[in-house]
Amino acid sequence: MLFVEQQHRGRGVGSVLLRDAMAKHPGLKVDVNEQNPGAVRFYHRHGFVTLGRSETDADGRPFPILHLGQ
Repeated sequence: MLFVEQQHRGRGVGSVLLRDAMAKHPGLKVDVNEQNPGAVRFYHRHGFVTLGRSETDADGRPFPILHLGQ
């Protein structure tokens, strides 16, 4: 997971971290909470596409998760 503190968002920090992870791990896949549209947009802007969706998170809680990949 990639988290950037609120006061640092919009400054390119997340993009730098994600590009580094993508370079080190070709074919990178991530799971994103569907209820976090900002995160979904962030990954889509970086070329990720939605591969699938789960109704619940990994702990079985009712938080829909989008599965994204490059």
